[in-house]
Amino acid sequence: MVNSMGINYGQIANNLPSPDDVVPLVKSIGISKIKLYDADPKVLKAFANTGVQFIVGLGNEFLIKVQDPAQAQNWVKSNVQAHLPATNITCIFVGNEVLTFNDTSLSNNLLPAMQSVHAALVSLNLDKQVTVTTAHSLSILETSFPPSAGAFRQDLTGCITPILNFHSKTGSPFLINAYPYFAYKSNPKQVPLDYVLFQPNSGSLDSGTNLHYDNMLFAQIDAVYSALAALGFKKLPVHISETGWPSKGDEDEAGATPENAKKYNGNLIKLICQKKGTPLRPGSDLNIYVFALFNENMKPGPTSERNFGLFKPDGSPAYSIGLSVSNSSFGNGNSSSNSGSGSGGLVNPITPSPPGTSSSGYLAISSAAVTERCHVIGLIPMLVVLLLRAVSAQAF
Repeated sequence: MVNSMGINYGQIANNLPSPDDVVPLVKSIGISKIKLYDADPKVLKAFANTGVQFIVGLGNEFLIKVQDPAQAQNWVKSNVQAHLPATNITCIFVGNEVLTFNDTSLSNNLLPAMQSVHAALVSLNLDKQVTVTTAHSLSILETSFPPSAGAFRQDLTGCITPILNFHSKTGSPFLINAYPYFAYKSNPKQVPLDYVLFQPNSGSLDSGTNLHYDNMLFAQIDAVYSALAALGFKKLPVHISETGWPSKGDEDEAGATPENAKKYNGNLIKLICQKKGTPLRPGSDLNIYVFALFNENMKPGPTSERNFGLFKPDGSPAYSIGLSVSNSSFGNGNSSSNSGSGSGGLVNPITPSPPGTSSSGYLAISSAAVTERCHVIGLIPMLVVLLLRAVSAQAF
């Protein structure tokens, strides 16, 4: 089992199996951590007494409401306390990619909402077992190349710094959604494909640290660590709350193929199994949540948005990744709630299926269940343009 790997369980679909039927599938691939985009009681009840850790979400639409202490406590009682200790809820993420909507009515309410939810946990004596955080898009970075020069957007520093203080005081992790796929999709001629897929390549040297990078995800993660350190938060833990690769896309979506999804997710799993950190933090647990458990047929946007899943709605793997799903009863119940959560695990090698059929299980990328991912192109700043030009010049 990959203890540091999680999966996002999104449910923006009308053809998904019931949560009760998802439990044996999750167990069969050794998943130990799941991230939901809400606190779906059906999912939380289904996973009671399984030991699977849960991150539950409180949507952007609730940021103002939960600032009322009574409302925050009611939410925590109904959506968290009611499921403890049977269901292992360890974290609440309040708001998703709020700071990159450039909406002050949202951003100004983010930290007060986080503080209110934390205060509710304290009042219920749950703050030692359940932390409070929020998930950010990588586009909160103004500079990401080289990784050692990572810095947050200047216009967001005033919002981010108090949030980082909150994390430091409460012991909660900093969540970042990182998508090398979107960097490649936006600039396929400049971004070396092998570099984003963890394939052999010459990589790039960070002249600031003399550290070598042979994949984009690790460079992105270390850019976040550098940005945190620049504001005085060098010890804050970073978790990758979303990452992955789609197995299908529109004609103009470069790289969205089963072959590339297999390479990205398969190689990512191998890296995590090796218990390797990033070049800047070689001893740190990666804590990666892949997106997503299932393909979600009702997600808006381009075709890729509906094809990030490791599995099809019938429980069969979306593509072969060299990992197998052990036999388990998979029912026909359907669920159509609008949230997602995830966890990640390992599976056993199996013989690839014949062309045209689905083959083994894998871990997919995480894309916020309610957010169009195209804005992640904002992460292309220097990391994608400069770093990748450097890589292509050196390696190809």
